[in-house]
Amino acid sequence: MAVNAEGFSFEQRHGKERVRVGRVWKNRAGRHFFVEWNVSINLLSDCAAAYLRDDNSDIVATDTMKNTVYVKAKECSEHISMEDFAIVLAKHFTSFYHQVTTAIVKIVEKPWERVYIDGQLHEHGFKLGSEKHTTEAIVKKSGALQLTSGIEGLALLKTTKSGFEGFIRDQYTALPETRERVLATEITAAWRYSYESLSSVPQKPHYFTERYLDVKKVLVDTFYGPPKEGVYSPSVQNTLYLMAKSVLNRFLDISSIQLKMPNIHFLPVNLKNKDNQTIVKFADDVFLPTDEPHGSIQASLSRSWSKM
Repeated sequence: MAVNAEGFSFEQRHGKERVRVGRVWKNRAGRHFFVEWNVSINLLSDCAAAYLRDDNSDIVATDTMKNTVYVKAKECSEHISMEDFAIVLAKHFTSFYHQVTTAIVKIVEKPWERVYIDGQLHEHGFKLGSEKHTTEAIVKKSGALQLTSGIEGLALLKTTKSGFEGFIRDQYTALPETRERVLATEITAAWRYSYESLSSVPQKPHYFTERYLDVKKVLVDTFYGPPKEGVYSPSVQNTLYLMAKSVLNRFLDISSIQLKMPNIHFLPVNLKNKDNQTIVKFADDVFLPTDEPHGSIQASLSRSWSKM
């Protein structure tokens, strides 16, 4: 909320970034559950006096925010989803401090996965996976909620069933048209839930963890198509849209989704010199992997009533 400061419009927020916490839960059967979270907190609060008049009496210290993360992690005696933990933190700051009007909590989960030994899930062994689970909870003192979840670093590749044709050609165009290429990307996705208040959030344990896994599966399945025949992609743009539409069609509690899908190029190798333009012409079997420059494709898809 902006305030008038000597004829200027002044807005502020403060918080704590990159609070790292690991949490282990142990059930009665002896199985351990482990998460590693990187937590960022920002508070919108009535503490303008600290900036304008050298008065710190309304400031929640950022060190206190850090300590609160560990205390609340300890208080969660049962294995909890990352989204629910973000809501727990944000609700604490808005309810405990009368100065705080809004709390914004972002969390990135490091992808520790339970290992298999001799075909069985290990009770307390974990290995580091790849893509990361993300969330952001914005909670107002009134109980209003904005909840977003997402994925970072979901790397997908298929070796066929991809092309790119019919695009604009001009004097600067060198790219040949093709119906046969490698399609590779590293997806960043964010989806907004339709829950708009703390009281409307599902109380089912691990609801959001299960929803995250379900959304990831829909994205992956749509990208690849059926395991035997696959599905043809005429462009990254079209594949992105079909993936976003599949998520909204499948999950009615998701109001919008944003996808970023860089086109990571694998260039067919063609050895040549000034005397011979084709020393060796490889037939879509040997490629030069590149990660820069790469195409940048992104879009969002929302239901008509979504506020994202």
